[in-house]
Amino acid sequence: MGLQARFTPARASKDVERDVGLEHGDADKKRRSTYHLTPIRYTLTALLTCLIILKYYDYFPFPSKPLPGFVEDGIRQCKLIEHGPPVKKPFTSSRKVSDRYVPSTKAVWLKNATVWTGEKDGKEILRQVDVLLDGGMIRRIGKSSDTQKAETLSREIEEVDLKGLWVTPGIVDLHSHLGVSAIPALESYSDGNSFKGSVQPWLRSLDGFNTHDQAFKLSISGGITTMLVLPGSADAMGGQGFVFKPRPTKENTPSSMQLEPPFRKNAHDNETDGGWERVANNWIHLKDACGQNPSAVYRQTRMDTSWDFRRAYTEGKKLKEKQDRWCASPTAQTEPFPDDLQWAVLAEAIRGNVKVNTHCYEATDIDAFVRVSNEFKFPVAAFHHASEAWLVPEVIKSAYGPVPPAIAMFALFGRYKEESYRSSPFAPRILADAGLNVVMKSDHPQPIASRYLMFEAAQAHHYGLDSAQALGSVTTHSAKAMGMDHRVGYIREGYDADLVVWDSYPLSLGATPKQTYIDGIPQLVDQYVASKPKGQEPFASVDYHIEAQEAIDARGDQNLRAKRTVSNVVFTNVSHVYLPGLSEAASFGESTVVVEDGQIACIGKCNHSLANVDLVDLKGGSVYRGLITVGSSMGLAEIFLESETADGDAYDATIVAADIVNGAVVSAADGLLLGGKDEFGLSVLFSTSAPHSLVDGAILQEGSALVCRLDNERLSVSTKIAILRRLFLGKVGKDTDLGEVMRKVVSGEVADELAKENVGVIVNPARGQPDTWASRRALPGLPITNQSLPAYLASRGVLIGVGVDWSWKTTNTRLEAAWAHSDNPEVFTKEQAWDLASTNVRTLFGLDNQSPQEMGWAAYEGDPFTFSAKVKAVKPDGGNRVDLF
Repeated sequence: MGLQARFTPARASKDVERDVGLEHGDADKKRRSTYHLTPIRYTLTALLTCLIILKYYDYFPFPSKPLPGFVEDGIRQCKLIEHGPPVKKPFTSSRKVSDRYVPSTKAVWLKNATVWTGEKDGKEILRQVDVLLDGGMIRRIGKSSDTQKAETLSREIEEVDLKGLWVTPGIVDLHSHLGVSAIPALESYSDGNSFKGSVQPWLRSLDGFNTHDQAFKLSISGGITTMLVLPGSADAMGGQGFVFKPRPTKENTPSSMQLEPPFRKNAHDNETDGGWERVANNWIHLKDACGQNPSAVYRQTRMDTSWDFRRAYTEGKKLKEKQDRWCASPTAQTEPFPDDLQWAVLAEAIRGNVKVNTHCYEATDIDAFVRVSNEFKFPVAAFHHASEAWLVPEVIKSAYGPVPPAIAMFALFGRYKEESYRSSPFAPRILADAGLNVVMKSDHPQPIASRYLMFEAAQAHHYGLDSAQALGSVTTHSAKAMGMDHRVGYIREGYDADLVVWDSYPLSLGATPKQTYIDGIPQLVDQYVASKPKGQEPFASVDYHIEAQEAIDARGDQNLRAKRTVSNVVFTNVSHVYLPGLSEAASFGESTVVVEDGQIACIGKCNHSLANVDLVDLKGGSVYRGLITVGSSMGLAEIFLESETADGDAYDATIVAADIVNGAVVSAADGLLLGGKDEFGLSVLFSTSAPHSLVDGAILQEGSALVCRLDNERLSVSTKIAILRRLFLGKVGKDTDLGEVMRKVVSGEVADELAKENVGVIVNPARGQPDTWASRRALPGLPITNQSLPAYLASRGVLIGVGVDWSWKTTNTRLEAAWAHSDNPEVFTKEQAWDLASTNVRTLFGLDNQSPQEMGWAAYEGDPFTFSAKVKAVKPDGGNRVDLF
């Protein structure tokens, strides 16, 4: 049986294994599979490790193989390149202290404020809130109960009850030459432009920044807390700009005043002796310029300037490509990292690391630079000046990059050269409506002193720019274009404690800082403040939509003359009339002014029998004596910097002094210019409404005054005094115009005030700054001194008039007179302020030979002492017509 059993057919192996307890077939398979895969896994792991080592060996070399120093330096440069354009996250309340905090600075608790925050596209206004400044930043915004709970770094807290005054972010100026074009202007202070070549992107405004500039205090008094200081525009590429805060520092150095510098010094410590490094997440700024400036300076054409751009950016592109190739395999390099101080900033620009700010006026130049930006693929941060930008918003949007350039512009400054001839006061509104970022800027020190930058925003608002956009144009918008809106330009918790407390609504005429805080430090000491209770509420822009559309339709060449001219007109809803000689200052409820044959026939409750007469509703407006502008070249130069449009060159007194004292003095009437063209001349009174000088009533009085510029330009002061002495001694031809004027002076036939040496003064400009050494003692007015120069002189019995120094400012003659009242109402009533630009000027220049009925007047819709006024009608001197607008 056993033998039989041995030879029984074998059972399946799995059955045997089951019988003896060895059922492990699946596990065995897995084991065999694992044994088979393990070598493969080891091999793959080893290969992957080798790849990782090879991939990162360039950046993490083994200690056994140290890299040459030039390679290590190059690798650091490659890491900076890999960083890409700066990415700025807005600061938040989690920020504990500002990098610009000055230890021992007191905390400041501003109570009961009206705060324009800049949030919600400028629409947010918080009323009766508190703002806590601490650690150089805004610590808390809210009700008093919330502010009390906030922890502060400082143990001392200064509490200030603002009683509802307006608070805004500090003003951010996107275009300033503060520090590089210092005042007073001295040859040793002029560092704004280099004339070594048209293309110099390697220059830096930081290296020319002068901390002794007298304008720092003045700018702070106007609310400036941050500014981009650019080189001038003489060159196609003038160099790099830098961002500064104007407050004084302990070191009093340019470096200590910088905000987020793109390069910084390494600290000296036990491990390093210092050094200089690029800060990858901070912006670089570059100044380019198109148009007339580089053409005039280097005697070249616009074609040459465009080639300058393309040639220079080509060098930047070449350098970028060399650097990219080097960084592709740094450890294999046998030469140092390719760098070039001349073109490095342009390589950075093409990488998108540079805020390119371009001075361009005309549409043709803007279009040319847009082509360059697309050819070399770099974004444009802002077009500056941009007088014709409002005509080509879509061209601007076609610049390279996802974000269109901002437009940094003036409110009114224009028409002084050909490329600015088609500027428009409606441009800010038109550009904002087109969706572009509108920025108002100063170009300090001229033509706009930066302390008056909010005035630029206010004028833009007057001509139609929304109030939120107007306030943003000098705060949030400029901070964004500057690449600093993560820390300045808003009132937000965690942001820099840069803000301004205003004595009135910031866009109202004459609005002046009561205090300016920079990094939480109050900047104004012993400041003077005027009470302006009526100027606290916001107001709407004047309705200029018809005029703005006409400007667009005419592409900047619109007809600016009166809509029609009439002899008879009736003004209704008149609230105030001031016509010396006809009607003393009088206020009414809803009065009427009737004009017949160009003469005012009735004021008050009037009945008239005029048929088909024009009725003009002044909506509570006023009728005031006509203004006289004095001091500019208006009338003798259509375009100030284009000699073909002007009267031509006058005598050079250094050559023809003998002719001057013999009576050969230029007469403004012959070329129909008061000041600015020559040293000596006879002024002329003319009508601004006359189409040309041959029309009746165009020239109202020739030889109104002998004008002498008593400064040290072209001739010494002593020489001019000597000439005047000869004139007063009668050593001049009696049969000449000048001889007749001097005869009257000597014989006492002019005003008694002059004969008694009570000489009047024309203050021009009425709001000036110490641009020259001779004017360094000028009174700046509020908030630094309690009186402006006109108020100071008038309060001491001097007969005062006010003038303007540029033709484009003549439009604002009314505002200059009104501003004098706003700042010093204790010196000037409204009527006395108005006299500064009307009656007083007539007296000072001997122009009072007309009857009150012959003298001109103007009718305003709204209050002419505010931005709410609009001219509706003008009656010129000596005529019987009324121009309606």
